[in-house]
Formats: sequence, C-alpha cells, structure tokens
Amino acid sequence: MATVSVRYIVRDVDTAIAFYCGELGFKEVMHPARSFAMLERGDLRPVLSAPGGGAGGGQAMPDGTLPVPGGWNRFVLEDPSGNPIELFEPTRAEARLGGS
Repeated sequence: MATVSVRYIVRDVDTAIAFYCGELGFKEVMHPARSFAMLERGDLRPVLSAPGGGAGGGQAMPDGTLPVPGGWNRFVLEDPSGNPIELFEPTRAEARLGGS
C-alpha cells in the first residue's frame, strides 16, 4: 500500500504532536515551524497545520477566512463513499513519497 497523507487543521500543533505520538504511536517526521508538522505511522502520514500559520494548509482564504479544526480543505474531491480527499504537491523533498 502507498503512503497516504491526510491534512488536519489543529488548534495547537505541539499539543497535537504530543497526542498523536504519545497516545497513538505516530512518529514525528518533520516539524519545521510552530504551525506545521508531519507525522507517520505505517502507511498513514498526518499533516498538521495550525490556522493562520502562513503558507500551506493553515493559510487564510483570499477573503481572510481562517481554516478551523473539524474539516477544511483547499481543493477537495470525494471518493465513492463521500469521504473528502485533499490533493497537494509537497514542496519539501522529505514530504514527498519516497523522500525524493
């Protein structure tokens, strides 16, 4: 199975890292800014973004609306069951599948 990245908008990235790593067994892959981190467990890669955290998933919409926890995507498709899927292209090499 290929690695699946899922973006979550979280109120506090450090608190989310502590929860996912401490309670659910994820490991931190990268945490280059207070407002962004990537975790991993097996084939699942949660991508954590804080609202208003600059470029990326946490950035405000053109009208100034900030994303909120509980479901927010920039570009969304739906799978046959109605689950939202966010498509994005990583700009950092370590975020790409296969690391290159």
